[in-house]
Amino acid sequence: MSLTKWISGSAISAMILSMSIQSVAAQEAGVKDFEGLTSGFEPIDEELIATSDLFRYNSGLSFEYPDAVRGVYVTGHSAGGQRFNDLLELMDSTELNAMVIDIKDDYGNLTYVPNEESPLQQLDIGKPYIKDPKAMLKTMEEKQIYPIARVVVFKDSVLAQKKPELSYVEGNEVWKNGRGESFVNPFLKEVWDHNVEIAIEAAKMGFQEIQFDYVRFPEGFEKREEVLNYGMGEYTDSELDSVQRRVEAVTDFVAYAREQLKPYDVKVSVDIFGYSATLPEAPGIGQNFSKISENVDVISSMIYPSHWTSYFGIAKPDLEPYRLVKEYAKVENEKLSELESPPISRPWLQDFTASYLGAGNYQKYGKEEVEAQIRALNEAGINEFLLWNSGNRYSKNVDYTPTNE
Repeated sequence: MSLTKWISGSAISAMILSMSIQSVAAQEAGVKDFEGLTSGFEPIDEELIATSDLFRYNSGLSFEYPDAVRGVYVTGHSAGGQRFNDLLELMDSTELNAMVIDIKDDYGNLTYVPNEESPLQQLDIGKPYIKDPKAMLKTMEEKQIYPIARVVVFKDSVLAQKKPELSYVEGNEVWKNGRGESFVNPFLKEVWDHNVEIAIEAAKMGFQEIQFDYVRFPEGFEKREEVLNYGMGEYTDSELDSVQRRVEAVTDFVAYAREQLKPYDVKVSVDIFGYSATLPEAPGIGQNFSKISENVDVISSMIYPSHWTSYFGIAKPDLEPYRLVKEYAKVENEKLSELESPPISRPWLQDFTASYLGAGNYQKYGKEEVEAQIRALNEAGINEFLLWNSGNRYSKNVDYTPTNE
């Protein structure tokens, strides 16, 4: 691989090692004053390394960060099927400019089949949903649609079944929650490295941002931590209480992933429960809003009105999307203002109808409800957002840049 294609932190180490080898060789050849020969070299400028293209992976694709990311969620099936063309048309005809595309889905599968050179190939977790990710990204480059790779981290039934030692065991079987889903263990670095490897592969494809989702322990884990069997890895001897140990593991993963991804010149974002911003931390699942925010470029709180129950003095939040988002934004803005270098705020908004809430507790979501949420964010100074619809069918005739009323 050429120098302009790739120079990582490890490559810099190799360059330093090469200089040491040259020093020994010069001395063996009788050059007495090798130090004199190198005395004119200036120390490596760390800022230059951080900003120079020479020290970044080049995927061959080029994207400009939008004025503000306005994106939609896209499954692997949609990205690799006819729906992708419909979504491209949606981008062309509206102010939307980004797609969050599943690269590792909610089950733990890759949504493409890795090639033989990939270290992921041997795990046999690839599904041929997206036949040619590079071609897909090339199309997005031509249209300047900002590509974000969604990587579901600790909810991973596939890896849990393949390697139970990386999961939680109850009796002789891998533990499953009430929905039949299994999680892998955030305490274990092997689990971290598995997900980071997937993120790196997505970055090499040309994705401009890696969005980690399910960066947490299973819901209600604090009620099961004593009955499940699982490893503690490097946290075995931790003196922290169980809540802070979980917080530390989750936060450490985010910081580790961001550091490992630095040479690939991608942004790192994390999806997080909206209620995490309203608490010191979400104790059972290990999410601390402020600590995670300190280690990402973008924080994406999932603030779907349907997911709140009697919060902010609102009895039925799904019926009041504007008010719910407005009240949440106040809390988040206050939390982020306390940070020295706050990330970009880019919340997930609701573009689906939550009929499962039952009659009287929900309403049909469409143009007005989506615009109400966006307007509430804009009024709070938050200009970026993502829309969630699990079927990737988004409301028609929405103004995605509504003016404040």
